[in-house]
Amino acid sequence: MRFRGGILFVLAAVSGVLAGPAPLTIKEIALMLRSGYSNETILHDLSTRYFADNFDSETETQLLRAGANSSLIETLRSGAYQMSAAQVAIAKMKMATLPAKTGTMTVHPDLNAGQSQPASPAGPLPNSIYARLKGDLVYLHQGSLVPFDDEELEQKKLYLLFFSANWSAPGRKFTPRLVEYYARLAPQHPEFELIFFSLDHSQFGMETYVTQSSMPWPLVAYDKAAAKVSDFRQNLLREIPCLVLVDAAGNVLSRSGGGEGDSTLEKVLADLDEIFVRSADSSKARSR
Repeated sequence: MRFRGGILFVLAAVSGVLAGPAPLTIKEIALMLRSGYSNETILHDLSTRYFADNFDSETETQLLRAGANSSLIETLRSGAYQMSAAQVAIAKMKMATLPAKTGTMTVHPDLNAGQSQPASPAGPLPNSIYARLKGDLVYLHQGSLVPFDDEELEQKKLYLLFFSANWSAPGRKFTPRLVEYYARLAPQHPEFELIFFSLDHSQFGMETYVTQSSMPWPLVAYDKAAAKVSDFRQNLLREIPCLVLVDAAGNVLSRSGGGEGDSTLEKVLADLDEIFVRSADSSKARSR
């Protein structure tokens, strides 16, 4: 009878874990933080989803860099929501039974519509973003806009295109969030660059926006901005502020618009984070 009761207890545990949401891991928590989720929201999720990973000094450093506060760190360190080894095994069973996750990002080749792209099938795709912006970029240096290094631009593989203007209140509101995101991400990923396209009506308006927000990324020079915005906006720019994530060949990986304000902008940043997480996982798998 006791044996039967033990079986029923185990089956109940399995059923409960399989029926509930998947537990959180270090990778998922870091991704949530970088995507703009608050520490309080993640703590609430931990109370219902629990934690199915190891917490050590290395993962603590990873979470701190992603934006974890002391309350979240202490909660994870305490093991208050830590799953047991048996529960972790059950959770892995759940993940194994789920259909393979398909990517939420769709590649759209529309950025290069009308552009000739000669390329050898055996070789890499040309860096069309570099080709279309070479010689047109400046950046803020000691209070002045100076030419940006084209050779540095050519080495990039992912570009985040930011369309905004000083007259756009939502754009000015979102820019500090983007500056903080860029400051954290860019040093870790030299293959990435953000480029600003101004829709301001005067050079003074653009320079005011750039200097007041201390934009750390390159931008299209004002005398080239109108033509470049027209060149890049086809099927992309619905409203500003707007973010468009593209690869070097000009394929659109993610873009904002058609949704609720900041939420669609944040989704583009989350999509970029996901690309880097997948890339890191692939690198680790290859090194094993």
